[in-house]
Amino acid sequence: MIALKLLIVRHGDPDYSIDSLTEKGWREAEFLAERLAKAPASAYYCSPLGRAKDTAKATLERLGRTAQECPWLREFQGLIHRPDAPLKEKICWDWLPQDWTGEERFFSRELWLEPEPMASGTVQEQYQWVISQLDSLLENHGYCREGSLYRAVGANNDTIVFFCHFGVECVLLSHLLNISPMLLWHGTMAAPTSVTTLATEERREGLVYFRMSSFGDISHLYAHDEPPAFAGRFCERFGNPGERVD
Repeated sequence: MIALKLLIVRHGDPDYSIDSLTEKGWREAEFLAERLAKAPASAYYCSPLGRAKDTAKATLERLGRTAQECPWLREFQGLIHRPDAPLKEKICWDWLPQDWTGEERFFSRELWLEPEPMASGTVQEQYQWVISQLDSLLENHGYCREGSLYRAVGANNDTIVFFCHFGVECVLLSHLLNISPMLLWHGTMAAPTSVTTLATEERREGLVYFRMSSFGDISHLYAHDEPPAFAGRFCERFGNPGERVD
């Protein structure tokens, strides 16, 4: 079967203070490398941020490969003034549930950029930059964007691996699957070193849609009795010790 496969990998448990990994994160990266080395990819692309590069390091060293550094794979940088903190600039993918769910346009693929916080910030500019770079890369691998689909101009068996971050992962998925990123930013959670897999589906010759076969898979951690890190999540029950509130 001929299919282009995309693997989107979130970095390991982060130490944001030094833009690297915690001791646990380095362990996670080794377990990830053990998994990814079993099926070498055609190409590797990596965020320029340290925590993503450090995550990729173990895999690339095992395979004797290098990754192309892509500025657009850094953590998504769209900034807004959130309704509950109007004087402070915040990243656009960190909203209180009671605020973003009250705006119906956030559920729409076409309208999510219209509400004032998004329209007045840098979100649209950053979003268009990321998805245009993604489409350019996919075109280089034989798949050209046409409307909501892709056209296979050079169908192949390539596997592409992206080492990046949760926020930008949701941007990539929103474009590939044609849904609002707000639903992904707030309704999903890809744990550190998780692997999300998509492959092309070509039911009529030349017309392709990307189908996600797994999201946030961390089986490589469970295989080593390594629990998932909590990074990127908020408290599951208010008052739980050690869980982030805001």
